[in-house]
Amino acid sequence: MNKALDRLITLTLIALLGWGGWSVLHWLLVGADWAVVRSNLPLYAVGSYPEEQRWRPLLWIAGLIVLITLTLAGPRTGLWRKALPITWIAMAPVGLWLLAGGIGLLPVGTRDWGGLTLTLLLTAGSGLLALPMGVLLALGRRSSLPVLRWTSVGYIELMRAVPLIAVLFFGQLLIPLFLPPGLEINRVLRAVVAFALFAAAYIAEDVRGGLQSIPPTQQEAAQVLGLSPRQTLQLVVLPQALRIALPSLTNQAVGLLQNTSLMAILGLVELLGISRSLLANPAFIGRYLEVYLWLAAVYWLACTAMALLARHLEIQLDPVRSNR
Repeated sequence: MNKALDRLITLTLIALLGWGGWSVLHWLLVGADWAVVRSNLPLYAVGSYPEEQRWRPLLWIAGLIVLITLTLAGPRTGLWRKALPITWIAMAPVGLWLLAGGIGLLPVGTRDWGGLTLTLLLTAGSGLLALPMGVLLALGRRSSLPVLRWTSVGYIELMRAVPLIAVLFFGQLLIPLFLPPGLEINRVLRAVVAFALFAAAYIAEDVRGGLQSIPPTQQEAAQVLGLSPRQTLQLVVLPQALRIALPSLTNQAVGLLQNTSLMAILGLVELLGISRSLLANPAFIGRYLEVYLWLAAVYWLACTAMALLARHLEIQLDPVRSNR
């Protein structure tokens, strides 16, 4: 009797899953109107960037795709492996130069930046600022100097207690009020700083967890070898701590990418802002499902690429698996 009931439940679930899968596939291929996506792909990619200059953000996105492919499937030894970290670090300033212009390129204001390009630039810029800030905060929290330790603790606890949207509002609306007359910071830079200040507190806790996992014998061995405290931290403790904290840091990076969608509330037209502006167009009224499904697919691809890169880095930093 029990076996017959199990078979019935199994067949029922298979039938429901098959029906649901077929319905979704039929809607994707037949029922959905993807014109809202096809006709606005340039807008999703670069926003309202001047049409004659769109090759600049598109070149940067193409460079990122090529670099991701080479990182995951390219050679893992020799000169390329040594140049890879420098190449990744250089992508953010190169992207900023291509978008903003100057030094041979026509200047383009940040009000024209948008779409996937702006989302990736916000993530890269704030990540590059937040990581060193988080490491310094983690070291400050473990410092023997009371002033440095309690200042780091106060900053971390304050940022972790404040919602991200409040920090973004502060960055966009209140920072200009505290600047001297004549000094203005553009909205994109204010967003990058606000994201970095917020993410640094969480990164600090991830790095602190990695530091706490390093056994004291590592530092004792470094002292026996004659390394100074700075050399011990730089060459022994910190590299191991960052490797241990890498999965948590990857989560922070993925969350940072997703949180850039909050900027749509504050007027920056990144991916979500583009989608909201399209849905306000009378020609695309009612196409919510197609737009948000496409948006989810873009975010999924970007987050999956970040996860694969982190997994690749984790393997490369593991001396056992990297030599296999």
